[in-house]
Amino acid sequence: MVKKRAEGQTPWMAADAYGRSLTGFTLNLLVRHVPRSIDFCREVLGAQVVYGDADFAVLRRECRGVVVEWMLHADHTYGDHPLLSLTGDGAIRGAGAEFRLHGVDPDGAAAAAQRLGHTVLSPPTDKPHGTREAFIADPDGYVWVADVPLPA
Repeated sequence: MVKKRAEGQTPWMAADAYGRSLTGFTLNLLVRHVPRSIDFCREVLGAQVVYGDADFAVLRRECRGVVVEWMLHADHTYGDHPLLSLTGDGAIRGAGAEFRLHGVDPDGAAAAAQRLGHTVLSPPTDKPHGTREAFIADPDGYVWVADVPLPA
């Protein structure tokens, strides 16, 4: 494992302390380039960056009264972890999974994604199950769904 964090940059929290602080459900995404993925999460999904460097990031977003937190790990931080064998060049990461952020404006997210050159897989659409949603691929191909409830 080779760290690319800037020399002298100290994480906001020790890794073991952060690990012990986690509760409930968390999401960790392996990404090719953490800063690029941070930009996507901030600009398209409206996430707040709790911490970010070239190796690792923690992002947070309030969605309809619930705080959602997720992590990004650069591929190079996983060393010989078996998951790396699935993320080689050209791999479609997260195929079959979608990460939904309820309460995130799909029209705004899709517009930001298009402006920044990301792929909108499905434009904002009113769905029969009561939501307006857009499906957006991030730089590593993970699919994020921004949705809001439709008026009753």
